[in-house]
Parts: sequence; C-alpha cells; structure tokens
Amino acid sequence: MRPKLKLRTMRTVNTTIAATVLAVPASAVALTTATVDGSSPQASQEPLPVTVSPRHVAYGDVVHVFGRASGAHAGAKVMLQAATAPGFAWTRVAVATVDRQGEFSLRTQLPHSGRLRALPIPGEQVSTDTGRIAASGGSSPTDRVTTVQVTAKLTVPARRHDVLAGHPLYVAGRLLPGRAGRTVVLQGLSGNGWRDLASARTGAQGGFSIAYRATAGRERHLRITFRGDGQNARAVRAAGRLTAYEPGLASWYDDAGGTGCGFQAGLGVANRSLPCGTQVTFRYGGRTVTATVDDRGPYVYPREWDLDQNTAAALGFAGVGTVWASAG
Repeated sequence: MRPKLKLRTMRTVNTTIAATVLAVPASAVALTTATVDGSSPQASQEPLPVTVSPRHVAYGDVVHVFGRASGAHAGAKVMLQAATAPGFAWTRVAVATVDRQGEFSLRTQLPHSGRLRALPIPGEQVSTDTGRIAASGGSSPTDRVTTVQVTAKLTVPARRHDVLAGHPLYVAGRLLPGRAGRTVVLQGLSGNGWRDLASARTGAQGGFSIAYRATAGRERHLRITFRGDGQNARAVRAAGRLTAYEPGLASWYDDAGGTGCGFQAGLGVANRSLPCGTQVTFRYGGRTVTATVDDRGPYVYPREWDLDQNTAAALGFAGVGTVWASAG
C-alpha cells in the first residue's frame, strides 16, 4: 500500500513588528510577515555575520544591512528578521539575494527599536561559518545579532501662541509610530531650564492634543517631549513660543524730560511697581511692541501703564484705552 504522508503543522506566532523595504533585488522572493518561532527549522540556524548602519536612526530613516554568506551560490536567498527584544518572536522583514561575490545587501525601515539578524532561507546552499564583509573603513568582523535603536518622531507645528492669561492653550500634534496610550509632555523654558507644564496620551493613530492654562508672564519657548519606552527612544520637538497677556488700562505721555528710572528707553513705558528695565510686551490693534520700563506712573487710577510717545506711536495707540500686556 502507498504510505500516507503526514504533514507537520507549523505553529504561527502573531506579532506586531512591521517594516517597509525600500529596495530589494528584483529576484528576491515575495516578502511575508510570518513569524518564525523556536519550533521551525529556521530558528535552529546560525545567523550570518552582518553589518548594520546606522545603529541609531530616527523613525522613517533607512537602515543599511550588509553581509557575506560564505559558500553561497549566486542567487541564493537570505532573510532579514527582527525582534523587539530578547525572548520575543522573530519576524521576517525582508529578503536579499546573494551576489556572485557571496555578498548580500538591503535597505529597510524599522518602526521600533529591536534586534536584527540574517538567516539563510531553508533549502538554500548557504554556509553560516564565520565571515567578514566589506564595510566603510575596511574589512572587520561583525556580530551575528545587531541591536538597532529607533527614535520616535514628533510632528508639531512650531508657531507663536498668544493667549490671554487664565485661558487654555492647545498644542496638537502626532507621535509616530502611531500607537494609543503613549505619554507626551508640553514643556516650557524658564530661568531654571525646561519644566513640565501639561501632558496628554496619544490616540490610536498617535495623535494628541495637550491643554495648558497659561499664566501671565514673559514669553517662553515651548516644546513637546516623548520620554521613550520599550519600543522607541526619546524624541523632542519645538512647539513655538508662548506669550500670555493680561488686559490693562493705559494712557500715553511725552517723556521729553527726565524719567523716574534715570534713563530714557527708545521704546519706554511707565509703571508704578515693576523694576526699572523690565521688558513688557504690548498688543494693541493687531500690533505687538516690546517696551522697557523707564519711568514711574501713571498715578491716575485705574490706569496701569503710561506709554511714552514712541511706544504709543508704534502701537497706533492714542488717548486712553485697554492694551494687552505681558511683563517678564
């Protein structure tokens, strides 16, 4: 009787590692995302020596992988695999073809940090004994498993934020690769360095919106920070500048004579309590001007500011009215 052929079922382990291959030789076999686990013949093979450059990349940047398959015939296939960490399942990322010199190379993008290795595809005539490959700076021995660190990518519009004190400021953006639940922090630059202002968590596609209730004060630079996790390294992105204003009643005068501070600024303003030399940013009628406190006054309640003739002219201000001010 003709014996029955029993097929051994390979167990498949699902994983979420993904990568995009930018350039693979035309003769390479079709790519697959099937996971290789410890029960498959591929897991028992010794990895080929490879060089990976660079080892630290930003999300979306290309990683170059070069290697030599000693004793391989031209046209033999080699697979590149990735795993997020030791103990995690390996996933096929790309396939390369060995050339006549026994070398192979490919370019790929990695969404997450992790480990890379190259293995012969089962059935191919490829030896895994120790080899060397040509790399920049000459020939050098290489590791069999290489760790690559991928920095996350933040996209945030960097613009000027002018808000009223006590009102919310919203800073929106996206963290890539997109994944829900990651923490991003809005930071502001002060005299003591960067400090946290507010935070938020990303949505399913990596989008976020951080709300911060601004307090009055001088202009400050903003940035968004992702402090990193097990899948991606830390990322920082500038988010523009913030100025929080408070309304105040102002008048103007001609300070052609002496001033209470003993000097005359090109753009001056009088105030009863702010230290001489304090910079104050004013907004009025769509115009913005930064003036210097160089005099005392006004002494007519409830006025807070007395603009000199130069500051008033620069703002297009006349008479008595409300201006928006931010003092630092």
